[in-house]
Amino acid sequence: MELAILNTAGQETGKKIALKDSIFGIEPNDHAIYLDVKQYQANGRQGTHKSKERGEVAGSTRKIKRQKGTGTARAGSIKSPVFRGGGRIFGPKPRDYSFKLNKKVKDLARLSALTYKARAEAIRVIEDLNFEKPKTKDYLNLLNNLKVSDKKSLLVLNEQNKNIYLSSRNLHGTRVVTISELNTYEIMNATNLVFVESSINNLQKDE
Repeated sequence: MELAILNTAGQETGKKIALKDSIFGIEPNDHAIYLDVKQYQANGRQGTHKSKERGEVAGSTRKIKRQKGTGTARAGSIKSPVFRGGGRIFGPKPRDYSFKLNKKVKDLARLSALTYKARAEAIRVIEDLNFEKPKTKDYLNLLNNLKVSDKKSLLVLNEQNKNIYLSSRNLHGTRVVTISELNTYEIMNATNLVFVESSINNLQKDE
């Protein structure tokens, strides 16, 4: 598959780039995508949730009524989970949700996600760009010129660029990442991928 390289005005420059089948044309593996996205989201969870059980609730340990003869169920503590204000049965405790995923599975997932975007013709390649200063309007004009402003977009740079990042930060539905930060979740979450020329060359060189 070949794609035309566009300039910041959204016009073809006359240059083209061939997408490698080993990256953008593999047989996608949906389960690998599922596992990688699941791990990404799990690793982002704080896991600090906590509720008090009966042994942790403040309250008296006095037996609140006699064992027999009341006509109701026996009760030994006001902190019992059956009473209002008592502890919670099997409540959540702090835990680590992260889990290990083999590197080959993660690589397969990322390539599968890129293949889906290539099949959907949702990839744009533009010339390398730089902003003289952070300006949201300039970044918005770029998205409008590429006809991706109305949907979620992901701009992939070859290296960090503070001015471009700051220009995009206030806009909803768009993200800027470097090629080393590109992951399956970000690819699948975006409707359109926008690569700068150097980033896609770097991606295809590494694979």
